Amino acid sequence: MSETRCGFAALLGAPNAGKSTLLNALVGAKVSIVSRKAQTTRATVRGIVVEGLTQIVFVDTPGLFAPKRRLDRAMLASAWGAAGDADALALLIDARQELLAAGGKGLAAPNAELSEPTQAILKHLSESRAPRFLVLNKIDLVERPKLLTLAARFDAAQKFDETFMVSALAGDGLDRLREKLAAVMPPGPWLYPEDQIADAPMRALAAEITREKLFERLHDELPYQTTVETESWKDLPDGSARIEQTIYVARDSHKKIVIGEGGRTIKAIGAAARKEIAEANETPVHLFLFVKVRENWLDDPERYRAMGLEFPKK
Repeated sequence: MSETRCGFAALLGAPNAGKSTLLNALVGAKVSIVSRKAQTTRATVRGIVVEGLTQIVFVDTPGLFAPKRRLDRAMLASAWGAAGDADALALLIDARQELLAAGGKGLAAPNAELSEPTQAILKHLSESRAPRFLVLNKIDLVERPKLLTLAARFDAAQKFDETFMVSALAGDGLDRLREKLAAVMPPGPWLYPEDQIADAPMRALAAEITREKLFERLHDELPYQTTVETESWKDLPDGSARIEQTIYVARDSHKKIVIGEGGRTIKAIGAAARKEIAEANETPVHLFLFVKVRENWLDDPERYRAMGLEFPKK
């Protein structure tokens, strides 16, 4: 008799490697926010996929980078913590960016090496005993011979169980990746109902969607110094939902920027977030946004707990 399998597959990689895009593509729905800006994902996000008799819990992790501040350290600890608990590891590499980091000519150049950030990730990854898979992403932007050279360079640096070439945005190569990861999941009962695609409550996803819109509308460091919390969610008799969210900023000057002249910025953020939250919730949404100053929130343990992160003492 066939038996069910269930396990965790951690998606690891540098910022902007495409982990959140890949997770959404594998799940077939938006469960993790996406931005062109690096380090958008702060805590681990889980998306659930059923492949035959196997349930795979994909874990989207914060990007792996050299931490500079307390929040960075918390995000990094979250990523490696997820890796330590996973049944399989998928290292996602932006193929085009990695080739550019090798000096423009690509890894076919004499004495070319992998980028320093990638080498640091590989060193840490070598400590894991879980099956490791290399996923070269954005292959539609790179010539095939260069992809093969890049794959060979990774294989020389560290042994992977298998290498996959995908385009998370276009959906290319994902079926094979999903099948392989399902094959290495351990036997066991499923952890979630068959129709569940994420383990985060809708109010948490709604806050993340609004935070995504902040990243799209604001510039420089400001989005990194904001956080969003869903303060109330009320389902109304007509089937719609009334949602109140607070955008917390670190300074009064930031509050003025988020609101914008005549309230234009906050209105645009609200309109974009409202549309996407309604699509995710499959009901009409009435979204009310408030902006408040919470000085030193980046050093507040309670805020870290609200984001699902451990508070670093140093």
